Amino acid sequence: MDYEKLTVEMRRLALEAGDKIMEIYNSDEFEVKTKSDDSPVTAADEAADALISQGLRTAFPDVMLVTEEQADTHGETADTFLIVDPLDGTKEFVHRRGDFTVNIAFVEHGVPTRGVVYAPAKGRMFFTLADGSSVEEVGALDKQVMGAISPIRVSAADNAALMVVASKSHRDQATDDYIGKYAVKDMKSAGSSLKFCLVATGEADIYPRVGRTMEWDTAAGHAVLNGAGGKVVRFDDHSTLKYGKDGYANPFFIAYAPSVALKDA
Repeated sequence: MDYEKLTVEMRRLALEAGDKIMEIYNSDEFEVKTKSDDSPVTAADEAADALISQGLRTAFPDVMLVTEEQADTHGETADTFLIVDPLDGTKEFVHRRGDFTVNIAFVEHGVPTRGVVYAPAKGRMFFTLADGSSVEEVGALDKQVMGAISPIRVSAADNAALMVVASKSHRDQATDDYIGKYAVKDMKSAGSSLKFCLVATGEADIYPRVGRTMEWDTAAGHAVLNGAGGKVVRFDDHSTLKYGKDGYANPFFIAYAPSVALKDA
């Protein structure tokens, strides 16, 4: 893989998809449909998916593409693949809460090694460079020219006063019970894959997810967190979360800065 080209293409496509999404987000109204798994989908999901899919297939025709909005890609498997969630946090989008993201990732041998997470309503853009390290781009976001970038790094956590981030739309008692095992200084809620990015920047120390997710929900955020020195492990045995699983469904997991002393489930 040409990682320089991958960085340029993922970043550009995320920004272009973000523009499409915001056009619909800022309209007076939009239709919300329900998919077969009862999850919501909007014209923004579909428009962003069409744009990103076409762009990736043109730029990387020999790399398998898995995307949430194309069910026919969910039965394919490969050792190396691109994986997309064109609009993660559709519930946040529908309720106009702003915590939604565009997610594009590249997986190699079960590991998300490169990725971009763009939150268009918040103007925050996180991605991996060609060398695999992660940055946040700040200032005006130009599709053709990369602007000022700031390297990001996970926190040196204080285990006596941890910063925890949890899901805004999927918080439950099991999550609260697990968080209760830690000495918590402060809690914040966030939607979509932004939670991975808050751990990657050191704004949070740990993000436990005790609930269903799919690989396209997590791969880009996982890649950004990896590139910032973080880790994502299975909730049950603390082994590394792997990708390319049958059906692309994830087990429960924990995303965290390695300085956090993990508690057992």
